[in-house]
Amino acid sequence: MAEIILITGGSRSGKSAFAQKTAEALPGPRAYIATCPVIDPETEKRIRKHREARRGKGWETIEETVDLAGAIRRAVTCRVLLVDCLTLWINNLLHEAEKRGEIFTEEAAVGRCRELTDSCGAFGGTVIFVTNELGMGIVPDNETARRFRDIAGRCNQEIAAAADTVTLVVSGITLHLKRPAS
Repeated sequence: MAEIILITGGSRSGKSAFAQKTAEALPGPRAYIATCPVIDPETEKRIRKHREARRGKGWETIEETVDLAGAIRRAVTCRVLLVDCLTLWINNLLHEAEKRGEIFTEEAAVGRCRELTDSCGAFGGTVIFVTNELGMGIVPDNETARRFRDIAGRCNQEIAAAADTVTLVVSGITLHLKRPAS
């Protein structure tokens, strides 16, 4: 069974940097599972910056926007997986459903999250998930944005419940919300 670490916080809070530092403190080999699709030049630049931050530090990069459970199951040579990020994963799942003319529901998200945590059960190392905390802001003004916020919040709850450690990052400062019992 993998040790599961969830790192959450607002946008640009320092959570990805903290997650990378946490992963690099563990013995490898390590893989970074990237969920962000390249959608425009700005996104491409951000992805390049993240890759440069990992260059020369023993990282393999796995790009997977939808099948995170499958990516974890296939990463058999790794001891540490860093999944960045669950919020984009939820966005990708919503987008894929929309392209099929379907609505991605909270119930479907719970099922995908449980599939994800089940895949961690067969992984013999550490899995670090990064996610955005979206529930501290204003209520979005449209149904699609509210559904996204609600589904992302439910995903965060599911992964946090399964996690051994949960850390909130605010302005680059960490607050440990859940730690393994000693």
